[in-house]
Amino acid sequence: MASPEIDALTQALARLPGLGPRSARRAVLHLLKRRETALAPLQAALEAVARSLVTCSVCGNIETRDPCSICTDPKRDPTLLCVVEDVPDLWALDGKRLFAGRFHVLGGRLSALEGVRPEDLAIEALVARISGSEVCEVVLAMNATLEGQTTMHYLADRLAGSGVAITQLAHGLPVGGELDYMDEGTLTLALRARRPVA
Repeated sequence: MASPEIDALTQALARLPGLGPRSARRAVLHLLKRRETALAPLQAALEAVARSLVTCSVCGNIETRDPCSICTDPKRDPTLLCVVEDVPDLWALDGKRLFAGRFHVLGGRLSALEGVRPEDLAIEALVARISGSEVCEVVLAMNATLEGQTTMHYLADRLAGSGVAITQLAHGLPVGGELDYMDEGTLTLALRARRPVA
């Protein structure tokens, strides 16, 4: 039996995405065995982030300064704006510097079942951000789900009169994918997005 403090730490870790009770227990044991090299640095890092964590007032990214490092980076192309559903999507696209422009985080996606309406998302902030700015292209990088596609179409309609080019991410077959393992939605998108062989 673990002490209440160790049990509380295990339960806290078990609530993190991708960790269940067994994985959390293993992580706690690792931290306890390596108190100086693992536990102390983790504690210091968590305390530092907790003290300085903010949401960027420009794009909605979560970082330790406002505006965030993406919004203040002079090397980024201010004419390109990529709209994502949430922060993990931004981090996925920006992790390898795949996109040279700036980002806008909606804070979710439209969903009638979950009661998420346009006014619940940062759509008005997006419209205001584009209006009178140097943005020439808005890339709608929504997830390939029903709600993501609904959000994308709503945004495309909402931004139609803005004078900027509205684009979307390509959808279809992944490199190395085999047709008999693909779902119907992926195959449908791949067929619709077919192009001439170069």
